[in-house]
Amino acid sequence: MIQRVFALGNATTAHEKITARNNLSELLPLLRAEGYDYVIDVHHNMRSLRVKMALRVPSFSFNKLNFKKWLLVRWGINTLPDVHIVHRYLETVRSLGVVYDGAGLDFHLPSGTNIAASSLFSEPGRNHPFVAFVIGATHATKRLPDDKIAAICQAIQRPIVLIGGPSERESGQRIAAAAGNHVVDTCGKYSLFESAEVIRQAEVVITHDTGMMHIAAALGKRIVSVWGNTVPAFGMYPFYPDGADSNTTVEVNGLKCRPCSKIGHNTCPRGHFDCMNKIRVEEILDAITVQN
Repeated sequence: MIQRVFALGNATTAHEKITARNNLSELLPLLRAEGYDYVIDVHHNMRSLRVKMALRVPSFSFNKLNFKKWLLVRWGINTLPDVHIVHRYLETVRSLGVVYDGAGLDFHLPSGTNIAASSLFSEPGRNHPFVAFVIGATHATKRLPDDKIAAICQAIQRPIVLIGGPSERESGQRIAAAAGNHVVDTCGKYSLFESAEVIRQAEVVITHDTGMMHIAAALGKRIVSVWGNTVPAFGMYPFYPDGADSNTTVEVNGLKCRPCSKIGHNTCPRGHFDCMNKIRVEEILDAITVQN
C-alpha cells in the first residue's frame, strides 16, 4: 500500500505541493484532511513542531547538529561528522526504507529552456569554451568583493559569463565594465532555470557557497567553490555521484575568526573581511588549471 508522507521542507505528496507561509492555523486543517501516514521534518523548529503535534502521526526529524555547529563557530572546535548533509538527510528516513542510489543530485531543466551560448557573445567563436562565474550569495560575507571578482575576470584568458539574480544586477554591470569585453553580464536578465542552462553549457563554474553551486554539481559541472565566512566542514559542499568529485575548494585556512557564522552576515563582524580579501587571484587561476 502506498503511504502518504508529508515532508516539512519541500512539502510534497505524489500529486501536489503545499506551501506554508505565515498562517499555520489555516494550513493545519488542510493537512489533517489529507490523511498523512508520516511526517518528515527537515526544518526541525517550533513551526514544524506545531505541525507534527497537530497531525499526530509518526514523524522523523532531521538532526541539525546545532550545538556542534555552535562549537565550531564560537570556539573553533570541530566535532561535526565528516559526512555530507545529503547523507545526513537520507539517514533521517532510513527506517522508511529510503536508500541512496549513488547517482548524486537531480536537477531537471524544463523543456524549452533554451539559451544558446553563441547568442551571449558578440564576437564569433568566443562562446566556447567559457567560464560561468556565479557572483551572488544570500549573505555578503559569502561573496567575494566586486573588485576582487573583476580582478579574477581580468586574469582569466577566456570568455566569462557572470551569473546572478536581480540583486546582483549592479554588481554585474560594474564587474563587466571593469574586467573587459570578454566578460558577459547576465545578472538579473535570466530566470533561475535559464541561468542553470547557461551553467550547463559552461566548461567550468566558479561559485560561492550558494544554491547555484549545488545546481552546478547536480548538472555534473566542474566547480571552483570559493568559501568566505562559511566552511565546507558544515557538510554543504558540492555533492557529486559516488566516485566523482569535480570540485576544487578555494578558502583561507588558519583564520581564527572563521567560520564566524553557520549562515552569514551583511558585513564582516571584525571589519577586515580577511576570509575573502586574502583569497589571491592566482589561487582561482590555479584551481581553473587543475579543473582542466
